[in-house]
Amino acid sequence: MKKILFIGKFNSLTEDTNFFLGQYFTVQLCSESPDAVKGMLKMCGPDLVLISLVGLNSDFSPVFREIEVNYKRMPVITFGTENEKAEFKDFYANSQFQFMKRPISNPELLYGICRRLNLDPDELEQQKKERAGRVKKHVLLVDDDPTLLRSLKSLLQEEYKVSIAVSGAQAMMILGKGMPDIIFLDYEMPVCDGRQTLKMIREMEETRDVPVVFLTGVADRQHVQAILDLKPAAYLLKPPVAATIIKMIEDLT
Repeated sequence: MKKILFIGKFNSLTEDTNFFLGQYFTVQLCSESPDAVKGMLKMCGPDLVLISLVGLNSDFSPVFREIEVNYKRMPVITFGTENEKAEFKDFYANSQFQFMKRPISNPELLYGICRRLNLDPDELEQQKKERAGRVKKHVLLVDDDPTLLRSLKSLLQEEYKVSIAVSGAQAMMILGKGMPDIIFLDYEMPVCDGRQTLKMIREMEETRDVPVVFLTGVADRQHVQAILDLKPAAYLLKPPVAATIIKMIEDLT
């Protein structure tokens, strides 16, 4: 599925649009904060950026500039009123940015996205039906950072069944209710860290063969070697890139 980073103020409009587009794409909803957008662009690696201009003003211009300078080939669709567009009029001289006028229906927005990405809407509809009938692989994400968990779940939940846990103890409770196909486990959690949680996972007969991928925010050689000594299925540096996580799920399950 193509990935869309959907930026805008959180309201009923963005929620409705997010739900609709989520049937056809992997959609990551992101606040209008320039710092949040910059981080999500790096982590999500979207094929297209969608921006709701509702409630935005010139303070949002750094986001346009960030995309224009560092993501020159990434198509951008914005939607709003003519007055909302006027706040950012200088950017529309660049064909990278396309404007769609509100009011606009979700199907109209879908067709606009398909045109920018050279997709066939009928094929997308067929793929949606096929996914509805497919048994999803179960992914367990374990990390003490709830923001990271929510972001990763949003990126994965259209293709996979996703469970999240903010501690090793909570992860073990989830494992007691059903087996995941793969576990992504934060190595540096407080109290019950990744090493201890992995030990408990491997002590259970039902879970000892489930592939575990460590997530770590520390990249020095000694730290990475300590992780590798535990013989996980793999490890990823944080923040992980969505495409890498998806490839790892498919390769290891």
